[in-house]
Amino acid sequence: MDFLILPDHPAAEDLVARTPALGAATVIPHDSGRPWLLGWWDRAGDKDSGAGDAVRVVACGARRLALFGHTRPAADRLRRVLDRAGSLSGLDGAARSTAGCCHLVASFEGRVRAQGALSTARQIFTVRVAGVTVAASGPAPLAALAEAPCDEAVLAARLLTPYVPWPLSRRSVWRGIEAVTPGHWLELAPDGTARERRWWHRPAPEAPLPQAAAALREALREGVRVRAESAGMLSADLSGGLDSTSLCFVADAVAAPTRTYHAVPLDPRNPDHRWARLAAAHFGPTVQHTDLGHDHSARHFGLVADAVDGGTDEPDGGEGPLNWRWGGPHLRALSRTAAEAGSRLHLMGLGGDELFGPLPNGLWAMLRTEPRAALPQIRRRQLLNRWPLSATVRGLADRSGFPEALRDLAGQLTSPPPQRWQVGFGWTGELRMPAWSTPEAVDLVRGALLADARAGTPPLDGDRFGHQVLEYLAFEGTTIRQTARAMARYGIAWEAPFLDDQVIEAALSVRLSERMPSGRFKPLLTAAMRGIVPQDILDRTDKGEFSAELYEGLARGKEAAVAMCAGLRLAARGLADADVLRTALLSPSDEGRYAAHLENTVAVEAWLRSPHTRPELPHARPKLPNSQLKLPHTSPLPTTPLKEAS
Repeated sequence: MDFLILPDHPAAEDLVARTPALGAATVIPHDSGRPWLLGWWDRAGDKDSGAGDAVRVVACGARRLALFGHTRPAADRLRRVLDRAGSLSGLDGAARSTAGCCHLVASFEGRVRAQGALSTARQIFTVRVAGVTVAASGPAPLAALAEAPCDEAVLAARLLTPYVPWPLSRRSVWRGIEAVTPGHWLELAPDGTARERRWWHRPAPEAPLPQAAAALREALREGVRVRAESAGMLSADLSGGLDSTSLCFVADAVAAPTRTYHAVPLDPRNPDHRWARLAAAHFGPTVQHTDLGHDHSARHFGLVADAVDGGTDEPDGGEGPLNWRWGGPHLRALSRTAAEAGSRLHLMGLGGDELFGPLPNGLWAMLRTEPRAALPQIRRRQLLNRWPLSATVRGLADRSGFPEALRDLAGQLTSPPPQRWQVGFGWTGELRMPAWSTPEAVDLVRGALLADARAGTPPLDGDRFGHQVLEYLAFEGTTIRQTARAMARYGIAWEAPFLDDQVIEAALSVRLSERMPSGRFKPLLTAAMRGIVPQDILDRTDKGEFSAELYEGLARGKEAAVAMCAGLRLAARGLADADVLRTALLSPSDEGRYAAHLENTVAVEAWLRSPHTRPELPHARPKLPNSQLKLPHTSPLPTTPLKEAS
C-alpha cells in the first residue's frame, strides 16, 4: 500500500488539484483542510488491502496521528499520546514503545512528522516538486509526480556486490528521490521545506546477556502476537536454520494459528531438512507444517526467464531492481500456496544473521570497550580464519574515519576480490564491481562515493561496528520491503519480525563480549529462545548450504542469460559490456562472487526491461467524501476516522 504525505502548504493543495490521478486517492486532511495523507488503500479488488496494512488515524484538536502497519495501539491510547506531546519530538516515546513494524505520521498545527522503521522495512522517501517537499512510503509515486528520470549513477551502483553501501543506498533509482536516514524522522514545515531529525541512537552495549535475552524474547513475542491479532492466520518459513525456526516456535508459544513451510533441499546431505522435521515434530496444535518438494526448491534461483521477454512477469519493481530477484519463483509459489491455505501474513527470518551473528569489526569495537574480554576472542578468531598477525594488529589499530573509508572503497571497486584470510575490521564490506562493468559505470560509482566523502556524510553510527550492523539491517529491510510489495498481488503480506525496532533495540543492547560467540552459535538468540525452542535444536552446531540450488539455477538459466546479452539494456546505457558478460556466462568463474555479480546484473537488466522504469500513480476508484471516509483495517482494534475524532 502506497501513500503520499503532503506539507500543510497551498502549493501541495494546488499539486493535488492539478494532478488528475490524485483525484482517485483517499484523502485525509490536515486540520487546515489541506490534504495531508493521500492513499490507495481502498482500491476495489486490491488484494493488498486485505493482506497489507491496518490504518489507524486519530485526532486531538488540531493534531492528527496515523499509523500504517501491523501494530497494536488503540485509539484512546493514541489520543492520550497526542494530548500529552508538547511537540512532534514528544512522539519519540510512542515510536520507541510501539510493537511490530509500522509507519508513524503526525500533523501538529501545520508541521508534519513522518518516519518508518530503523531497519527501513518501512521507509519514507522524499522529493522536491512544485516548490515543496513531498514524502511517500515508496519512491515510485514521487517519481511519477516529479516525472523524475533514472539516475545512471544509482543504476551503476546496483551492480555492486554484495550490496550497495551507505550513503549510496539512500538514493533511489530515480533522480532527486532519496530515503530518510535510518533512526531519523522527516519534518515537513509549513513553508514547504524539510529536514531530518534524529530520534534514535544505538543503545550502549552494556546489558548482561540474561537481561538482553529477556528483552529480546518479549519483543519477539509481541512482534509475532500483534501480527497474529492483525492478520489472523499466519504462515512462516521453516528453513531449518535457527532464525526461522525461532520465529515458528514463538508463533507456537503465543498460540498464533500458523502454517509453516519447508522447501526440501536438493542436496540430501543438507542438514536443514532434518532439523526442520525435528522442529515440526515439537509444534503444538495451532501450528501445521508442510514440506515443499524438490520441484519447489529448484525454483530458488530462477535466473532470467522474465528478463528476456520484456519483463512481462517482472515482480513489482516500484523501488527499482529487486535485491532478492533470483528467489522470485520460489517467493511467488510460496505466496500462492500459503494464501490458498488461508494465511494473510507470512513471517521470515531476515535480519537474524545481522543481529546475532559475528561481525569481524565487532572485535574492533570490543577491544575499545572490553579489552580484557576481547583479546582471547581476537586470538581465537585469528587462528580460525588464518589472519596474518601483522595484518590483524594493523586492522585493530586503525582509527580512520568514515570519509577515508569511502575514499578507500572508491579506489578498490575493480580490485581483485578479498581472500577469506584477509582481515576486515573496516567501516563497510569489501565491495566490487563485476568484470563486465564498463569504465563509465565504475567512474559513476567512484564519483558518487568520492562526492559523499568530500561532503563529510556521516556514518549511521559513531563506531564502525554499529554502522555496519545498521547498514546490513537496512539492506535486509529493503529486501523485505521489496518482497512485501511484490507479493501483495497474491493477497499475503510478508514481514520479518527480527527487523522490528524493539527487537533491534534489545539485540544491540547486549555486551559485545557476550554477543560475539566464543565457541557458541548466536548466543543472544539461543539465550532468548531457551524455554521456547527445544534445547536439542538450540544446541545445533552444523549449518546447511544451498550450492546445489544455486548451480542448478545457473545451469537452467544459462541459455536465457546468454540470449539476454544480445539486447542488453545495460549495454545500451553504457553501464555493462555485453561481450564480457556473455563470455563470463559461457566460461563461469569459480570465484564465489560470480553468482552474486550475475544476480545483481540480471536484477538491474530485468528492471530496465520492465514497465517500472516509468512509474505511474495508482488508479483507484474515486475518493470518498470525508464524511463517508472509512479506512480498512485487518485488526480487531477499530480504525478511528477523522469524522469520529474528538
